[in-house]
Amino acid sequence: MKRARQWGILCMGGRRLPAAVLGFALGPLVAQQPGHLARIKDVATIEGIRDNQLVGYGLVVGLRGSGDSQQTVFPAQTLVSALERMGVTVPQTGAMSANNMQVKNMAAVFVVATLPPFSMPGSKVDVTVSSAGDARSLEGGILLMTPLYAPDGQIYAEAQGPLVLGGYMVASAGNVRQMNHPTTARIPGGGLVERAVSVDLKQMRAVNVLLNDADFHTAERMAAAIDKALGGKRARAADSRRVEILLRPGEDPAQLLDKVEEAEIEVYPRARVVVNERTGTVVIGGTVHLQPVSILHGGLSVHVISRFEVSQPNPLGRGNTQVVQQTDVNAQDKPVNRIDLKEGATVEDLVQELQRIGAGARDVISILQAMKEAGALEADLEVM
Repeated sequence: MKRARQWGILCMGGRRLPAAVLGFALGPLVAQQPGHLARIKDVATIEGIRDNQLVGYGLVVGLRGSGDSQQTVFPAQTLVSALERMGVTVPQTGAMSANNMQVKNMAAVFVVATLPPFSMPGSKVDVTVSSAGDARSLEGGILLMTPLYAPDGQIYAEAQGPLVLGGYMVASAGNVRQMNHPTTARIPGGGLVERAVSVDLKQMRAVNVLLNDADFHTAERMAAAIDKALGGKRARAADSRRVEILLRPGEDPAQLLDKVEEAEIEVYPRARVVVNERTGTVVIGGTVHLQPVSILHGGLSVHVISRFEVSQPNPLGRGNTQVVQQTDVNAQDKPVNRIDLKEGATVEDLVQELQRIGAGARDVISILQAMKEAGALEADLEVM
């Protein structure tokens, strides 16, 4: 196959980048072939062998006065329930009642984890802890034993342990310094699997391989690669995503899946442009093709400035002192910039023209959306 150069465009933020920065961010990426070899295990999954999401609710204790305030009532209720299970009775009325508890060293949290396939009781998984109330920081906290539930309502794991934060927050005399998110933390290996997710490979009569990106061409090539790896006509492309493999009597599914996942196929990525309007990030893949088009890009800016002036009457006058608002409106129409893309234009040409007119990230997003509507952008435009 012929080698082709892959060009990409990457604009960060909503500000206009200088030409030197744009030249680096919008420069050529690593050369890559239009179709490249990839293992099936990297571009597809096996139906039925999947991760499972777990979630739980618990308490983090040991904080340094940065926990939930009294306005958040459910942490106190959770603490009362935990104390009652341990034989400690909390009065319902009076100064020591649950309604008057001021425990600032704890925080109510939600705990999430991912249970990998074939996890057995005793296996450990990583868990993520996030504050559910108004706690300022989880630094130094310890998660108490928290059951983790699956969508079927069953407990599959228990989580407990000290938290590891990727940020911090320090406040003193009204001054606050914060880095990253101090209300979210992780516990590496903090979840202990209590119930296995049963996936019995011996009961399988057929194996379905699912492509991550649906494509009929790739599905047919994957079926052919599987037939070659297994030494016979065994696979069939059922649709653009699923390839079916029939198991022979007495065949070991694990050995078959080992051969299937290691087989290599040619993958042709879809032409795609990804736009994140919140951060101003634009990524254009190297397989994007452009049609001849002329682009006129300008901008109209309107500034409205209001100021207040005091109108003071003469000393002998009978007028009153009044505050008068003065409003100035200034409109400025920027010159129109023109871009002409001829037949056979590449992403590199578009990048150079955008650099020439000094377009910022927001301008690039608007231009790409307009090109897609005009049919000049042969790619899927994804807005995040």
